[in-house]
Amino acid sequence: MTPSRYQRPLMIVAAVIAVFSLAAVGAVMAIAFAGSAAPAWVTSFALYGLPLAFLLMIFLVIDGVAARRRAGKSGGR
Repeated sequence: MTPSRYQRPLMIVAAVIAVFSLAAVGAVMAIAFAGSAAPAWVTSFALYGLPLAFLLMIFLVIDGVAARRRAGKSGGR
């Protein structure tokens, strides 16, 4: 599915998106606790970043499982 040279950068991108999204969620919660409204871009990143990172990680897991199955079938039983 995905060439192995793209797996590590894709994993790093997903991890960075997840970390920044969690920070955005924390920022939105802190700003809301202070009695103000968070900027729209922070709220949007908090809402859409985590699902995007989750989908990227699921794609990488499925790709890894498929790669292992392909590698296992080349042995020729």
